[in-house]
Amino acid sequence: MLTEWWRRGAVTAAVGVLSVSLAACGEPDDNAPHPGEPTPKAMVLRLATTDQVTSLDPAGPYGVGSRTVQANLYQTLLTIMPGKPTPVPDAADCQFDSPTTYTCSLKEGLKFPNGHELTSSDVKFSFERMLKLKTPNGPAPLFSTLSSVSTPDDLTAVFHLKSPDARLPYLLTTTAGSIVDEEYYPANKLLDTKAMGSGPYQLTAYRPGKRIMLARFDGYRGPRGPQNDGAEITFVKDSTALYQAVTTGKTDLAFHGFGPNLTDKLRASDRVQLVESDSAAIQFYAFHMKSLTSRKLAVRRAFAQLLDRQTLVKKVYGDQVAPLFSLVPPGFGGQVDAFRTEYKQPNKTAAAAILKEAGIAVPVPLTVGWTPVQYGTSAKAEVLELKRQLDASGLFRVTLRNADWPEYQTLARAGAYDVYYGSWIPEYPDGDDYLAPFVRAGGLFQNGYRSSAAAKLLQQETTEQNGLERDDLIGQLQGVLAQEVPAVPAWQGRFTVAAGKDIENVAAALNPLSFLYLSGLRK
Repeated sequence: MLTEWWRRGAVTAAVGVLSVSLAACGEPDDNAPHPGEPTPKAMVLRLATTDQVTSLDPAGPYGVGSRTVQANLYQTLLTIMPGKPTPVPDAADCQFDSPTTYTCSLKEGLKFPNGHELTSSDVKFSFERMLKLKTPNGPAPLFSTLSSVSTPDDLTAVFHLKSPDARLPYLLTTTAGSIVDEEYYPANKLLDTKAMGSGPYQLTAYRPGKRIMLARFDGYRGPRGPQNDGAEITFVKDSTALYQAVTTGKTDLAFHGFGPNLTDKLRASDRVQLVESDSAAIQFYAFHMKSLTSRKLAVRRAFAQLLDRQTLVKKVYGDQVAPLFSLVPPGFGGQVDAFRTEYKQPNKTAAAAILKEAGIAVPVPLTVGWTPVQYGTSAKAEVLELKRQLDASGLFRVTLRNADWPEYQTLARAGAYDVYYGSWIPEYPDGDDYLAPFVRAGGLFQNGYRSSAAAKLLQQETTEQNGLERDDLIGQLQGVLAQEVPAVPAWQGRFTVAAGKDIENVAAALNPLSFLYLSGLRK
């Protein structure tokens, strides 16, 4: 799990490479050139991003910047396809045999680019290695309920759990569940700059911080067969370089790092297509229960009753983000707009009544913590708008305090602020990962909030295997959090990609977790 608390959506980018698929031996290829015709030019995509890759090893640091590369190099047992919110088979078909036993049946004939067969032994090795390494900022904590993996035969891997965990199918779709070649990877250390996976692409060159080159892997057997021949990912230094790369045609596609001003310029440009979708990134305001002020439920509820998300978003971000009315954003199973249901529209009279009934004198002094760099150039404008709204009500008197990122993390954890400004991108595509950080003991955003009702619902949804019933439990849990207000959701991010007008299937390449699947792209 990332110990860098709050992460902004960022990803990787790519730019130009290599091979053309060969027809199966002895079988005619209708797309092959006829005698005398020129050999078709390889369809190599050029991508650019401001993201940085920390490791090519899926057992390594689990940063957003590494996910685009890993998601295209490695195969997972299950995957999530565009428009399908539930996992589907990739390398295997899987099912629960009991609440603590999950069996995956591998496809026959799976291979790695080096010719080695992919068997259940590789699956077992991959998970045991990841758990053994326990890389700082790595993915091992995601699989805390995994006890062991057994291999009855070469095509069967059985996951044995310490306790029921309905999240497992979703966890297996993440890059943390990537399958690696046990004959290629050392068991006791990472391979940060090399890769051997069975995904849609294979690694052909890598200069850390500069460029990475991927070529289509014709041996891939899964739902993401590439429609291009490869990609070259170039890492640029800033938003200006990113903008220039795509608007001058030096790159086919660019993402992560434009900012509101350049995004508006791209939207008005006739040189590129701008494709946007909802991101899994959320921004919120969390209370710390060490604060005597924040411990008062009425204070938290009055804050939630006053926050005018629509005005805040419009003033600060335009249409770059969307107002958010639950800690779980739209698009995830069980999502409900719990804060809209609980508080309706922003209402000063209702907020005043909440404080009066609790006998709390106004204006309530409230210290709001924020950090100037980590959350982008608009963070200051946002907290100033929040202060304006709360102060204008006459019910609060807000003091803003900021600190640089490392110090800010320490101060926020210690309860130095009544309220702190935070951000989150989930590590697996499930509503649970928006709720557990606030509710589960030891959670990433543990702020002293304790609720027996929330804890019970969290435990129930974690173990419930009936999808509809689990969605209902997740919805109920959001309702409890809206009533008890350990945190107030503010807005949901947008995932924005700029591409040349000749690039097809861009929208389908965007994953809500802020990385790109490259296989569907073509020009």
